[in-house]
Amino acid sequence: MEGSRSRAISLTVLAAVLWSTGGLFIKLLPQGAFAILFYRSLYASLLLVAVFGKGLFNFNKMAIVSSLFYAPLLITFVWATKLTTAANAIFLQYTAPAFVLLLEPWLLKTRLTKVNILTVVACLGGMALFFSEQFSTPEHWLGIWLAVASGFILTGLLITQKMNLPKYQPGAILLGNIWVCLAALPATLGEPLPGMTENFYLMLLGFGQLGLGYVFFLYGQKHLPAIESALIAMLEPILNPVWVFLGHGEFPGWWAITGGAVIIAALALRMLWMEWKANRIV
Repeated sequence: MEGSRSRAISLTVLAAVLWSTGGLFIKLLPQGAFAILFYRSLYASLLLVAVFGKGLFNFNKMAIVSSLFYAPLLITFVWATKLTTAANAIFLQYTAPAFVLLLEPWLLKTRLTKVNILTVVACLGGMALFFSEQFSTPEHWLGIWLAVASGFILTGLLITQKMNLPKYQPGAILLGNIWVCLAALPATLGEPLPGMTENFYLMLLGFGQLGLGYVFFLYGQKHLPAIESALIAMLEPILNPVWVFLGHGEFPGWWAITGGAVIIAALALRMLWMEWKANRIV
């Protein structure tokens, strides 16, 4: 039992690290956003089929709905990362849990608590800090709005996956990647084939960052409490700008760093508070 738990922690950490490398490879690749999306989702789909086999082709109506959130989530995130800083793209996407807290009482019939309201307010405050910096970099505005859109879309994905049975959730991810390949194919055909180095980066994005990252995190979720998985996953937005700075020299700006810190801190503190409160009741 202890061995399974240690393995789950290690694989969840590895999943977060793999996810965090996305910004760096997207920045390093000369291809446009849609060509990157095509190859990344193609490689990720191949890996998912190899890992899950026939069980992956298990769909229901909610899985299809989830896939229709997952595909635009990938598109808006990669496109935003190309148009603005990686920190802007990932931190603004991470406002999604705050939107989930707002929508859950309406969709899942849960109660809107004071701590959830405070978390939402803090996350919106952190988001405002991103916008304060953009007046000096107007060329980032489209990327900023795409990143905000990815946060809203991720909200839909999180809620629809939560409303579905676990056995249908991997199938939604496969379908979403197929939609991405179909949407990105026309733009990809208009670009030259990637070279060896470029294809290596694309394989790292598809097989590693997107594919293995999902497989490792799914294993961790089965053997860890939800709060541990969620807290470990927060390594992704923390490490993403670090890799981009070290490998690409992109510095996001102090307002963006502060805004991201506010968002991550608000979400982490809420999870710790909820866990403490639950243990106190028990």
